[in-house]
Order: sequence, then structure tokens, then C-alpha cells
Amino acid sequence: MLKHEVLKILESDARTTPEQIARMTGGLLDEVKQIIRDAELDRTIVRYKTVVNWEKVSNDRVEAIIEVKVTPQRDTGFDAIAKHIYNFPEARTVYLMSGTYDLAVLVTGKTMHQVADFVSQKLAQIEGVQGTTLISCSSAIKKMVKY
Repeated sequence: MLKHEVLKILESDARTTPEQIARMTGGLLDEVKQIIRDAELDRTIVRYKTVVNWEKVSNDRVEAIIEVKVTPQRDTGFDAIAKHIYNFPEARTVYLMSGTYDLAVLVTGKTMHQVADFVSQKLAQIEGVQGTTLISCSSAIKKMVKY
């Protein structure tokens, strides 16, 4: 299906032009442009994003996973707390989990001390947060992004 092919190409490299996509898929240029336009309008394509290999720029960055146990809120469940957390600039990704913890938060900071401060001064202070576990990440074995 052409739509699926177009979206996979853009997901892999958002800078691929409609002309290049048409050549790659064998689709018509106008059809590719329409697929992209429709996907942007219906929010199938949410945004175009640049992935930076920060290791090439600076080593001043650490990643950690924070497991968060929360009390679900009336009418919103975990959503209100998750939204509060993902609005912090340190929070890169927030996952709803099943198991011992309710949320997993991927965070970044300049130092592990800065990440720990985020946990104690911001995250743990949110109403409804019962507890946290900080897991430091030493190095990524595999990332979805290829540099």
C-alpha cells in the first residue's frame, strides 16, 4: 500500500522529498504529495523531528529511566500525572506500564546528580506520586535511530 510505504520512508528520513519518495515507491508524484498532505491534516504525521547524535557534540549528557508508582486520580486515572511529568523538559518519554510501577520516564540531564535532583525536587513532589526508582543508563546497546 503506497500510503504505508510513504509514511515508513518519512519516518526513517523526514527530509526525503516527495519526488524522491515517488521514485522510491514507483508512485505518482501528485499521489505522494496528497498522501503527505492528508497525513499532516489528519495528524497521522504528528511532526517532523531531527535526531541529534549528542555524543558527537558533547559528553555532557546522561540518560536514566525512572520508574514511578502513582495513585490514579479520579476521572483522569494516570493521564493527569503523566501529562504533568511529560511537560518537564528533563522528561523525554513517558510510558504507561503494567506491573510493579505505573509509569516509566526516560529522562536526560547533564549529570546523574542533575537527574537525581529532578527526581527528588520535581517528580517526587507531584501529588499522587507514591514512589520512584532511578535506573541509570550507562550506554545504549541498540537505539531505534541509526546515525
